[in-house]
Amino acid sequence: MKQSIQLRLGQHLTMTPQLQQAIRLLQLSSLELQHEIQEALDSNMMLELNEEEGESGDSEYRSESEPEDSRREEQATGQDVESETASDQQNNSSDETIPDDLPVDTSWDDIYEASPTLGPASGEERDYDYQGSTEESLAEHLNWQLEMSHISVRDRLIAESIIDAIDEDGYLTVSLEDILTSLQDSEPQEEFELDELEAVLRQIQNFDPLGVGARDLHETLLIQIRQLPPDTPWLAQAAQLLNNHFELLAKRDYNQLARRMKLDDESLKSVIQLIQTLNPRPGNQISSNTTEYVVPDVFVRKVAGHWRVELNPDTAPRLRINPYYASLVQRGNSSSDNVSLKNHLQEARWFLKSLQSRNETLLKVATSIVERQRDFFERGEEAMKPLVLHDIAEAVGMHESTISRVTNKKYLHSPLGIFELKYFFSSHVKSDEGDDYSSTAIHALIKKLIADEDPRKPLSDSKIVDLLAEQGVNVARRTIAKYREALNIPPSNQRKRLA
Repeated sequence: MKQSIQLRLGQHLTMTPQLQQAIRLLQLSSLELQHEIQEALDSNMMLELNEEEGESGDSEYRSESEPEDSRREEQATGQDVESETASDQQNNSSDETIPDDLPVDTSWDDIYEASPTLGPASGEERDYDYQGSTEESLAEHLNWQLEMSHISVRDRLIAESIIDAIDEDGYLTVSLEDILTSLQDSEPQEEFELDELEAVLRQIQNFDPLGVGARDLHETLLIQIRQLPPDTPWLAQAAQLLNNHFELLAKRDYNQLARRMKLDDESLKSVIQLIQTLNPRPGNQISSNTTEYVVPDVFVRKVAGHWRVELNPDTAPRLRINPYYASLVQRGNSSSDNVSLKNHLQEARWFLKSLQSRNETLLKVATSIVERQRDFFERGEEAMKPLVLHDIAEAVGMHESTISRVTNKKYLHSPLGIFELKYFFSSHVKSDEGDDYSSTAIHALIKKLIADEDPRKPLSDSKIVDLLAEQGVNVARRTIAKYREALNIPPSNQRKRLA
């Protein structure tokens, strides 16, 4: 093959390490950002915490070799929405700049792994931090009780196999026959009987939490009702109902129940209320889940009739360039020590600029969201307006993928509560009058209608369609059913109950 030289024109995006860092910081949650900042402090001598009282997050230093650094602050404002940068970060001058619209169309999740989530830094506890504690799992809790029990080695082996087959809700998910087969395969020298497994299972069903080890809902309710004190009001009737008429209770056929048990409505209501005090998922009382912190990235407050958006100053510590180490950099000196100092100084500058860019972008996007969802903050979910990523991207002059990353795992604290920024985006439904309704608003309307319904005659999906149509919102019945299921609201026949 003959070799030749060819000239080709093409476009491609070159991602510098500095730009990659800016993009990565942009998509981190507040807790992941704290971890990233701590790593930067540990690895870069030029960075330090700015703990001097009354001093802003920006640092100003001057040396023979370095010019005085400047800082800048940007406020994004709307007609009735004001924004304020609550935590300024160091913004040192540099020959390179971070573009306003970060090109994050590439799937950076394939390149960068999210930093591990850590708890908040030590300091004053705030009311918006929610900390979970690591708890023992249900299996660990049951095995601990097993260790405290006086049973034979043979029964202990059976009990361990049964406990392994209990799920997080507390139910036995494998039949005793299958457990017996498994035991025979693992311990061929032993001969086990099904009656033995039944006896050990009954022992486990007396463990805490009450009702654990049941094979279905009916059994766990029976276990719990038998453990109640004998003088509990309506205990005998509740046991009779569960033993003989559970299917009627599941169908909510209260008229037939009242006739079979010869009870009036008030008495039957008392019996059912006692059964409803039992836990259908006893295992949930012992959870191995650890609740993560939720720290808001922005605050929304109403000040003098205007909604103000500001960054949470506690999401990241105040940083600055260490003026002493920066003064050691000598211009024109090419020694290894001086090169190392220069590299650390440049990395520190870029890190602070990336933090500044992240804050400005987050503040700008949050302000635009609050401006468009002003009615939500005034009147609640029913006033939520339809909003898509393109709307905010167009308003702030950024790409939709940038908006997606900015709003992911970022939280907003408002008088109505804490919300993820993604919560404010929803699809729209056209009304008769041509107005747009967001799916979130329709969810809220459905919840309100069902909350106000007559429990004896719950609203069907078709009736909800008619009631919404009276308010000018046309929604198909299948849409109502989908939204209702998304809200974990059962159908009308399962919501029926005695008043």
